Amino acid sequence: MQFLNWQNRELFLYFRKNLIKIYGFLEVKKFFKTRYNVNSENIKQIVEALIFASDTPISFRKIASIVGVINEKKTKEIVKELEKEYNELNRAFKIVYVSEGVQLVTRPRFHSWILKLYKGKRKNRLTQQALETLAIIAYKQPITKIEIDSIRGVDSSGVIGTLLERDLIRIAGREKTVGRPLLYKTTDKFLEYFGLNMLSDLPRLKEIEDILKSDEVKQVSFFNRNSSEKKM
Repeated sequence: MQFLNWQNRELFLYFRKNLIKIYGFLEVKKFFKTRYNVNSENIKQIVEALIFASDTPISFRKIASIVGVINEKKTKEIVKELEKEYNELNRAFKIVYVSEGVQLVTRPRFHSWILKLYKGKRKNRLTQQALETLAIIAYKQPITKIEIDSIRGVDSSGVIGTLLERDLIRIAGREKTVGRPLLYKTTDKFLEYFGLNMLSDLPRLKEIEDILKSDEVKQVSFFNRNSSEKKM
């Protein structure tokens, strides 16, 4: 497929913008579709390739910007088509929506095989103390260290430092009280790590209590039943 290379993209966008002023949007769109062989089928393939190649969730805006001839609405429609195809064909992977973006992940039933592939190569998992602190921040944010310490009953300085280093939490200003302590909130990387689209996707506290009582707690399932999925 003949398409633009990255070196020519800036020039391409410049000329397209100025041609639109002269000839109108529809004529320019028709020209570029003909010149670069961009049609509905290979646009879908381009979108699929971008999602596959991205090692982090990629936004609809970014996909539309890279493709150049579709808007965000059309991008979402294409992603929905891909999602439907993967489900109907029962593919080993599926599309998930994470933090205003999309990502390809393997289905949970293949988790054990993926672990064998990456045996000895996996990143350090979060400790129980880190998960506990992260859960408190996720449900109580924005929250100060004093409040976190009060809930946990121990000093959380080290754990908070680790979570900041891993970009799972961030400083979100200062509380307007005596001493003006720092406030902490979760980040988009937190959503990505636990496979959440938004904070409202967090399980309710009642669900957490039921899981704890059943003694079936696992590190990631603490936040998301589907979090055993690994990215391709």
